[in-house]
Amino acid sequence: MSAQPVSATSQQTAGLSAPAWRQFTFFDLEPVKDVHDLGSTPEVLRKAPEISTIISSSLGVVVADIHGSVYLLSREFEIIKSWLAHAGGRVTHMAEGRGVLVTLGEEDTARHPFLKVWDLEHYDKKTGAPILLRSTKVQSGSRPHPVSTIALSETLVYLAIGLADGTVLLYRHLDQSIFSGSTSLSSLPKARVVHESPGEPITGLGFREASEDNPHVYLFIVTLNRVLAYQASGRGSSISATVVSETGCALGCAVMDGAGRDIVVARDEAIFVCGTDNRGSSYAYEGPKATVHTHVNYIVIVSPPLAASASAASGTVRHYARNNDVSGAEVTKVNIFDPENKFVAYAGTFDYGVRTVFSAYGQIYVLASDGSLSCLAEKPTSVKLDLLYRRGLYLPALNMAKTQHLDAATVADIHRQYADNLYGKADYDNATQQYIATIGHLQPSYVIRKLLDAQRIHNLVNYLQELHTQGHANADHTTLLLNTYTKLKDVSRLDAFIRRESSRATDELPFDLDTAIRVCRQAGYFEHATYLAKKYERHEDYLRIQIEDAGNYRDALVYLRRLGTEAAETNLARYGRAMLSSLPDETTQLLIDICTSLAPLTFDDDSRDDDKDGQTTPTRQASTGAGQSYLSYLALNRASTPAPAPVISESASMATSSATVRPAAPSRHASIHESSRTSTPPPSTANGATSTALSAKPRINAVKRPSPRLFFAHFVDHRECLVRFLEAVALKRWGQSVDGGVTAEVERDPDADDMAEQYDQIAVWNTLLELYLTPTTSAVNGIVSENDTKAITSANEKALKLLQSVDLPYDATHALVLCSTRAFTPGLVLLWERQGMHEDVLRFWMDRWRDDASSVSSSSQSPSDEVISALHKYGPDHPHLYQLVLRFLTSDAALLKRHEADLQGVLKEVEERGVMAPLEVVRILGRNGVVGVGVVREWLERRISQARQDVNLDRDLISSYRSETSTKLRQVEELSDAAHPRVFHVTQCASCQGQLDLPSVHFMCGHSYHQRCLGEHETECPNCARAHGLIREIRQNNERLADQHDVFLQEVRERGFSALAAGFGRGAMNLSRLEEGVA
Repeated sequence: MSAQPVSATSQQTAGLSAPAWRQFTFFDLEPVKDVHDLGSTPEVLRKAPEISTIISSSLGVVVADIHGSVYLLSREFEIIKSWLAHAGGRVTHMAEGRGVLVTLGEEDTARHPFLKVWDLEHYDKKTGAPILLRSTKVQSGSRPHPVSTIALSETLVYLAIGLADGTVLLYRHLDQSIFSGSTSLSSLPKARVVHESPGEPITGLGFREASEDNPHVYLFIVTLNRVLAYQASGRGSSISATVVSETGCALGCAVMDGAGRDIVVARDEAIFVCGTDNRGSSYAYEGPKATVHTHVNYIVIVSPPLAASASAASGTVRHYARNNDVSGAEVTKVNIFDPENKFVAYAGTFDYGVRTVFSAYGQIYVLASDGSLSCLAEKPTSVKLDLLYRRGLYLPALNMAKTQHLDAATVADIHRQYADNLYGKADYDNATQQYIATIGHLQPSYVIRKLLDAQRIHNLVNYLQELHTQGHANADHTTLLLNTYTKLKDVSRLDAFIRRESSRATDELPFDLDTAIRVCRQAGYFEHATYLAKKYERHEDYLRIQIEDAGNYRDALVYLRRLGTEAAETNLARYGRAMLSSLPDETTQLLIDICTSLAPLTFDDDSRDDDKDGQTTPTRQASTGAGQSYLSYLALNRASTPAPAPVISESASMATSSATVRPAAPSRHASIHESSRTSTPPPSTANGATSTALSAKPRINAVKRPSPRLFFAHFVDHRECLVRFLEAVALKRWGQSVDGGVTAEVERDPDADDMAEQYDQIAVWNTLLELYLTPTTSAVNGIVSENDTKAITSANEKALKLLQSVDLPYDATHALVLCSTRAFTPGLVLLWERQGMHEDVLRFWMDRWRDDASSVSSSSQSPSDEVISALHKYGPDHPHLYQLVLRFLTSDAALLKRHEADLQGVLKEVEERGVMAPLEVVRILGRNGVVGVGVVREWLERRISQARQDVNLDRDLISSYRSETSTKLRQVEELSDAAHPRVFHVTQCASCQGQLDLPSVHFMCGHSYHQRCLGEHETECPNCARAHGLIREIRQNNERLADQHDVFLQEVRERGFSALAAGFGRGAMNLSRLEEGVA
């Protein structure tokens, strides 16, 4: 036998009705020799005419002959096992699955065919043959009919046998029967006739196994004229077979496809593929066909013997006749057809005819009638692809890669070569499509460089778009794509690109977000940049574009509200000053809401639809610090007028504290923050009380309020807004106001830092006081308008109310400095009074009089009048102020003339209160020549007369004390004289006033008592004991004070000579204690 493959040059004359199908030589023909005799065919196959059937099994190739023997061959086609399967007959059909071999054969002992089942994995120890599991006759009716074909399911559940009379027998549950353990060889399920077609022999059978799409098993039945499908399992299995095609085939021309899903039917005019429902695709392949086989995805077609001549219809036969010059010889043609890719993979002729074709070990084997065995080995895929590349057949190469299930990198390389080929032909559009198919494997720079060199901007855009869609783009690719959009001014595609949603399973962005925003900003496409920043929650980028680039301050303000308190706080730290310059009122209100509300920020209904994105809340840094004013650090414009105090109604405060919250849309990306707040039911009871004794409202999802001090620096050149901000914060946050009639409900934060809150309150009120004391005017030529005057008056009234309040927490020292530097006299005086600095008040008015003495009229209120008023107010508690005022009143003649009556009043109070000695008064009044004697004549006469009366009174007291002292000394002398005893003449008891009788007790003081009227241990006169005890206590106190020198020195410093005199009087200077005698 000689086989001749057809060269590629003869493909135009191949026997195909569709000349577009190309012919290749993808298989190499190699002869198979016996391992022991390399010049001969394997021994078992040398007698090919005696071989009845060959199949490939899981254990090797199985060969059966016409003598009833079966041979199991190795990979080298050596006999492993052989046994006599059907004695005295021949084996007609075989089928194998899972190591179980089914043979059908004829035997001399019976008219009907025999069905036998063998276990190829277990052998009889005596004979060495496989164990026979079952053996039975195949009988349908009384008359025997030869078996035309058989089919065995992969699961061994079903066995179908087709007879020449058109009958199909089906054995169900074959596996259960043969593995049941029964020792009876004939115990097989009863065969069921599932189809009968008299006059139409069964030419082909095949099982379609169950799958996920269809859980049923189907049996294909092929006759000469029809193809039928029978449902072998599940409901409907009792229904007769249905016709799926009215086109049948000859015996040996029907086979299941490589996937085992459909049956392939070969007819002379074409090849048909039939499914369970209807006939599917067909392939025009004309010419007679003897048998058809399948190998992987290929169909092997064997033709009947043909006469070889140069005029044959088949190009393969003509080629054979031309090369061999054997006119009239018969040859058999073997074609290997790839139906999916529409080409012939091999075409060859065999001289002596083909006995059979079988597929084993991944190769195709052809057994010729002369016993020669040939192997058709498929060339490596790389070789096949090279063949296609050389001919420029890239589409067939791609199709082949798909059917061969090549890896993605290899497929991408095919696309790359195809694209380079198209690029070389200047077919840039199709080349770009092929380059797109390489994304993920080919470096994008390779493609970008080619398209840039060819000035194919539109093709470059298409490639870059797809690169982003598949998620393989980096920042440079995004930059290049957006630049091409802007260069082409293709706004519609730019819109479509940035608004495109990701379709990837990982839900990642289809482009580099930072780059896209940056390029859109640089190109002036602010709307696109803000869309990206807003959609993907790049809050800082959005605000930067709106404020720095587009100047859309109102949109930025609405966006800040939607961000929430913490995020708004962070961004206002950067853009607060710019927003105050453009939208002072709205920005101020936003700052007020941020600093006062515990609920998430609210927004207007008309702006709710502007933004459907989620909200993020960046982390806030806690701030602490001293409570001083921050106004000194601000360069405030002095040309504005003070803002009026805000009137916060109850409804406004309710709206602030009961804000509603939108549920935030879930974030699409794990790399973007998502801390959106959702509303929660309010608590059933209030959770705190405010400083104004008002119950706090229930809170909704409380947020931490920032310190208002963080925003002081933003109010440069916005004095009115700062006043409004501070007053509103103080009222809403702490319930504090300079106007006691204005109240607001206060939400108390239980987590707030009390110390930080106190610092904030002090800072707010310190700054407000400075603002009140620094009103700005728009004076023209030094003339202040009436409105400015009213504003200054209102601001001063607020400042005074602030200072007068005992509840507002401002820094008194700082306020004192402010009032002094701003010359706010009412506040200065008030603060001095609060701190007990009364002398400073008097000196202030004295200094004021000295500064303004020339401008004070006799009828106007003078600072000297304030001195007199302050003296009347503070003098009673602070006597030393009288001396200060006396010096002031007598310091100037004009002043004395104005206040002569006041001087007399002061002198009268000094006299009445005795705060100064007359001599001291005289010394003060006479220190200069301002006060004449006539001014104080009456006071001097009165004081001299009073002094004289005091002297006379003192003299009378001295005389009285001396007389009493002489009497006491005489009594002491008499009591201490032992030579003259004391005689008692008392006859009445000093206690009971009864007649004195014995026993009686007499005391030296002159009192006598019954002994029974005195206590048991009484040694002192009861009537004199109290007076004596008082005297003893006074003496003991004097003795104790005599040792307390620091107290004595302090008295001397304060009272001078009077303290010394009192000390002498107490005997502190020379204390000698007299012994007390017992009377």
